[in-house]
Amino acid sequence: MNNPLNFSGKVALVTGAAAGIGLATANIFAEAGAAVALADYKEEAVKAAAERLLAAGRKAIAICCDVSDDAQVAAMVDRTVAEFGGLDAAFNNAGVMAHIAPTAESTREDWDRVMGINLSGVWNCMRHELRHMQHRGSGAIVNNASVGALNGIPGMGSYVASKHGVIGLTRTAAVEYAKRGIRVNAVNPGSIDTQMARDVLAGNEQAYAEMGTLIPIGRAGRPEEIAWAVLWLCSPGASYVVGHALTVDGGLTVV
Repeated sequence: MNNPLNFSGKVALVTGAAAGIGLATANIFAEAGAAVALADYKEEAVKAAAERLLAAGRKAIAICCDVSDDAQVAAMVDRTVAEFGGLDAAFNNAGVMAHIAPTAESTREDWDRVMGINLSGVWNCMRHELRHMQHRGSGAIVNNASVGALNGIPGMGSYVASKHGVIGLTRTAAVEYAKRGIRVNAVNPGSIDTQMARDVLAGNEQAYAEMGTLIPIGRAGRPEEIAWAVLWLCSPGASYVVGHALTVDGGLTVV
């Protein structure tokens, strides 16, 4: 029986790939045999990540891209296809956190920044990815949402709104393209041990450790634990999974 997690001969695109969940996912796609395009607005960091994969004998390219810029996204997808000959899987992961503030005290600037990257960025990426995939009649896309897409989080209105929007876009695209051979799903990470998560607590390590005790499994998740879920959602092993938002949170939303 063929291994459904074998991506040899496949092409994957990962945004927000310079660090955290995106980097872990790019690495796991590469380990599974895929040629990987790593995209991030942090040019030097994403180049270094791709170079590490190349040094390990993997196929990889680095692309500097701001996902809120449609022209840059179009160029990102076009370069991936030109370099590797197609696009089989995409993880639209790039995102930012909101500045913590109650709704009445939040700013237009912060709203536009968060929505532009977290929601419009996913929309930008999906449009161009879907256009390439539908020509071949196959492909899988996973969008990074959040457990914040399942409820409200005080002080994070723009972030929560953006992630609710990601779920809506995911479900809509899923029903539009399922009969064209393209599966679109999302992943809802809980508290994951990344620099972005630590920045929310302004480097307060004690508060970060205490947050982990509130999770039924007793700790924050590892980026690789989200990456494996993404790999599976993009694989033939998830061939009947369409329009689903897979929550990976150590039981956080169960209690």
